[in-house]
Parts: sequence; structure tokens; C-alpha cells
Amino acid sequence: MLPWIAVALGGALGSAARHGVNRLVNQHWPMMRFPAATLIVNLVGCAVIGALAGTIAAGRLPMRAGWREFIFVGILGGFTTFSTFGLDTITLMRAGNAPAAFANAVVQVVGGLACVYAAFVVFERLGGVH
Repeated sequence: MLPWIAVALGGALGSAARHGVNRLVNQHWPMMRFPAATLIVNLVGCAVIGALAGTIAAGRLPMRAGWREFIFVGILGGFTTFSTFGLDTITLMRAGNAPAAFANAVVQVVGGLACVYAAFVVFERLGGVH
């Protein structure tokens, strides 16, 4: 039960931080026509997960499983799942499995966009969920 609580608390912190970035960006650039807040969240999340994973892999930051779940799955997962996608892809590449890394990137990006588009069109035509 404790890992679930750690993930939930971390997720709440990550989600609040993401919302804070959205509000900050929209406050300073209210008419921006580019999703800058999403870009910032995704890039920062990727940099943080890369730095943490690299430091752990180098043996310079020992971290127990509970803390990994709290930070990686909870905080970073609540902040952006794009960072996990990036780490998964890089992990596959570093393991020597470039075809799987490439497939992961293509399927996740193309498949994700296709799912958003298909669901949007279907539910727009149905008049939304009531």
C-alpha cells in the first residue's frame, strides 16, 4: 500500500507543478499561439529524469525503490509522462536495441496523435460525453 501512497502524493506534487508552469506561462504570454507551457514541462521533465537516472546509474545517488516510485512515477509522472517515454526510449538504445527504441518512438508519437484525433472526431460528432 505504501508505494501507492508515495506515487499518489508525488503525482499530486507533479500535477500542481505542471499547473503552476501553465499559469505562469499564460500569465506572462497570454496570447501565445504555441503551446510553450507544454514544451517547457516536457523539456524540463526530460532533463530532470535524465539527470536523475544518469546519476543513479553512475552510482553517485543511491535511491531506494520507494523514493524512485515517489520521484519518477509520482512527481515526474504527474508533471509529464513524456519524460518517462524519453527515458524508456533511451534505455532501449543504450541496451543496444535501436530497432525497439525507434519503434517505441514512432508508435508512441504517431499512435498517440492518431488516438487523440480519432477520439476527438468521434466524440465531437457524438456531441461529447453527457
